[in-house]
Amino acid sequence: MRPRRLETADVFRSRERDFVSRHPLSSRQRKAFRDIVACRTAALGGWVRRCDRCDHQEISYRSCRNRHCPKCQGTNRAKWLEARAGELLPVPYHHVVFTLPGELGPIALQNQRTVYGILFRAVSETLRTIAVDSKHLGARIGFLAVLHTWGQTLTIHPHVHCLVPGGGLSPDGGRWVSCRPGFFLPVRVLSRFFRRRFLALLDAERRKGGLGFHGVLGHLQDPAKWRALVSGLRRHDWAVYSKPPFGGPEQVLRYLARYTHRVAISNQRLLSLEGGRVRFRWKDYRGGGQPRVMTLEADEFIRRFLLHVLPKGFVRIRGFGFLANRNRKEKLRLCRRLIGCGQPVAALDRAGGEPTTDPQAPLCPACRQGRLLPPEILPPVASNVQERARDP
Repeated sequence: MRPRRLETADVFRSRERDFVSRHPLSSRQRKAFRDIVACRTAALGGWVRRCDRCDHQEISYRSCRNRHCPKCQGTNRAKWLEARAGELLPVPYHHVVFTLPGELGPIALQNQRTVYGILFRAVSETLRTIAVDSKHLGARIGFLAVLHTWGQTLTIHPHVHCLVPGGGLSPDGGRWVSCRPGFFLPVRVLSRFFRRRFLALLDAERRKGGLGFHGVLGHLQDPAKWRALVSGLRRHDWAVYSKPPFGGPEQVLRYLARYTHRVAISNQRLLSLEGGRVRFRWKDYRGGGQPRVMTLEADEFIRRFLLHVLPKGFVRIRGFGFLANRNRKEKLRLCRRLIGCGQPVAALDRAGGEPTTDPQAPLCPACRQGRLLPPEILPPVASNVQERARDP
C-alpha cells in the first residue's frame, strides 16, 4: 500500500493545541484554521456503509467546504468549469497577469477588501480602455479575472490572472473584431495605464479615509511619507505579463482549471513534516523557474497560509465586459452570431462527476459476496481541541 500523502491539514493538526492561542487571528482565519483541521474527519460527521455478510464497512466524512481548504476545491472547480464550458468562443485565448509591486503587499494585507477591490477595478479599466482604443484593438472585450494573493513561498504577492478571448465587439456592436495573430495588446501600454489607474484609485481611497495603517505601516499616516511612497511607485515599471495565445476550447478549460479554485499551496507540493518543520517545493521564478525546496517551522507555515484568507463574501473570480454576469448570455449569443458560431463550442466530460445511483446495492469489495447496505448517518464528534479553536 502506498504511504498516505502529507496534507496541509496534517500541518495544522500538528499545531492545533496552541497555535490559535499563541497567534492573533481574525475570525475568518480562526474559522479557516478550524475547518481545515476538521475537514473529512469525524468532527464533521458523515456516512457509513456496511456489508450485509461480513464486517467490512466504508466510512465517508463530510468536507468543510471552506474555499481556502486544499481538499475542498475539486468539486467546486468542476461545477464552475462546467458552467464556463458553454461560454467559450471559437477564438484564441490570451492569458494576461497583472501584479502589484512588493511595496503594496503589506498595505493590501491590512486593507484586503479595499485594496483587492481596487486591484480588480484597475485591471478591468486597463484592459477595457486600451482594448477599445482604435490605435490598438478598437473593440469592447470580455474576460475572466482570478485573484491570487500568494507567491510560491506563501508570502503576500497580490496578482490577477485574466483569461481573455482574442477579440471583441465593435463599438457599435455590429461586428466581431479579431486580434492580430499571436498578439493581444501591447504590454508596456497596459503596464503604464495599470500603474497610473491603480495609484489614482488607491490615493483617492486614502484621501477619503478608506485605508488604515497600523504597526509597521503606521508611518504612512503622515501625508508626506505617503506621497513619497506613491512617488517611488510611479518611477518603477509594474509587472504585466501576457502569455502567447493557446488553442482550442478544451485546452482553455484545462488551463482555467489550474487557476480558478487554487489555494495558497496544494498538498502535492508538501514533502515532509518532521520535528515541527515543514518542507515543500517551490519554483524560483527570479532564478529562471528553477525548482527549490523550502523549510519552515510549522507555525510560520500556518501563519503564512492564513495570510491569504479573504474577507467574508469577497468574490475572487469575476467576469468583465461581455463576460460580466449582467447580460452575459445575451452578449455571448451576439458574439457567436457575429463570429459565425451558433452553438457553444465545448462541453466538459462528465465522467469524473457525481456517480449515478445504481438501483442495485454495490458489491462488497472485501468478501465479494455481500452487498453494501444503504448509508447510515454518522453524527459529528467534537473534541476538546476543536472546542478550544472556536474560542476567540
